[in-house]
Amino acid sequence: MANPSLQIRLTQKLAMAPQLQQAIRLLQLNRIELRDYIQEVVDANPLLDHDENSAQPKEKGEEVSFEAGMAEARKTEGEQEYAGDDFGADQWSTEGDTWTETAGWSDDFSERQIADTSSTSLREHLLTQIRLAHFSEMDAEIAKAIVYALDDDGFLHGDIPDIRESLLPEVRVGEDEILAVLHRVQRLEPVGVASRTPGECIQVQLKAQPTGTAGVDLALRLARDHLKLVAANDYDGMLKETGATSDNLKQALELIRGLDPHPGSRFDNRQDEYLIPDVYVRQNGDEWETTLSPESNPGLRLNKYYISLLRKSGGKDADYLRGRLQEARWLLSSLELRNRTLLSVSQCIVDTQKDFLVDGEIAMKPLILKEVADRVGVHESTVSRATTRKYMLTPRGIFELKYFFSSHVRTTDGGKVSATATKARIQILIDNEPAKRPLSDQEISQLLRETGIRVARRTVAKYRESLGIGSSSERRRAYRRTMTF
Repeated sequence: MANPSLQIRLTQKLAMAPQLQQAIRLLQLNRIELRDYIQEVVDANPLLDHDENSAQPKEKGEEVSFEAGMAEARKTEGEQEYAGDDFGADQWSTEGDTWTETAGWSDDFSERQIADTSSTSLREHLLTQIRLAHFSEMDAEIAKAIVYALDDDGFLHGDIPDIRESLLPEVRVGEDEILAVLHRVQRLEPVGVASRTPGECIQVQLKAQPTGTAGVDLALRLARDHLKLVAANDYDGMLKETGATSDNLKQALELIRGLDPHPGSRFDNRQDEYLIPDVYVRQNGDEWETTLSPESNPGLRLNKYYISLLRKSGGKDADYLRGRLQEARWLLSSLELRNRTLLSVSQCIVDTQKDFLVDGEIAMKPLILKEVADRVGVHESTVSRATTRKYMLTPRGIFELKYFFSSHVRTTDGGKVSATATKARIQILIDNEPAKRPLSDQEISQLLRETGIRVARRTVAKYRESLGIGSSSERRRAYRRTMTF
């Protein structure tokens, strides 16, 4: 057995100071997360207050700006303690024009819409029907378990045994009982909800059609056995497999196409929030300028009352207040660094993509994180954090900052063109192709080469699929089906 001993070892480790950790965290937060984080810090730090929410009585002293607060703090703790700071007193305020300037904006750039949260979600809609329907107490619990297992489109992805386990131990039922309740839930409004597959959803809606509906029997066969042919618009294949006449098949297909394969999608299940930009872009003469959203300015103040307490108090109270004052200084420097970085990165993107702002996607230039990082003088990871879940309002709409980055393809003269611009050209070619003879991927590749863009056929196929456009054969079948009907 080895004897224990002491050894001295020299190692190197990368350690981030708390202030740097906070700055990195603030940079990667989006607008809503930043607001919530600042609110948490303000709630925990008595030396910080929102400008518009003065909580101190007048006799105890009004809140003051950061300039005055920091000057008071210097008098309290001594000038030498602040002599080595990187930021001067005039840099502590978050009230600067850089972050609040909105003059000159037209109504087109205003935040027009507010999210409507009054609409009913699918879950609420179904639970209301369950309360009003003649469900037994046990069946109502089973129905609620089914509703809570639905996704946003109204589909049930869990198995019957999973629902049974979720009810235990309060409710003990067999799988047959759950299946019976499931069939009742599927008949609630919207009909077909809680289906496990699109085929089952369509079948439930077809079975709910009025008695004697023309074409319902053939439509049920198609939904049950040949749904892939229906999805692919393979008209000839459906005629061959079903043995139906052309008129009967048209009737059945019209019935299927009148149904909703995603019954829950029309409900406000996601409670989406309207995007509010972090950066605004406007044209000033021949130049494009970026400004940060006013919400980037938290409007914080140091509380004069607690600053005066710091001067008068001693011992543990003074230590506590000094610690909170240091936290406030770190927060403000981190916020300033975040805003400065976001503005620099945004301006660099706009300077590169000026042609996009004028001519649209077809003029998008190739851009990668490293290029912006080199121009701004930061690391690539910093650019990545600054552009993730941050949005820019331009005359062409609102875009995530990540949208302006794209790979490139080579041109015949040795230059580069962005993938976004190439996709735009492919979209234009397909929009203007002859309907009776859609362009193949190879033909699109050749047409692009004639314009100076070297792109392989498989790359055209990849870009076409990313645009949600079918192959030439699929587009040809869709055209024939349109002509048939």
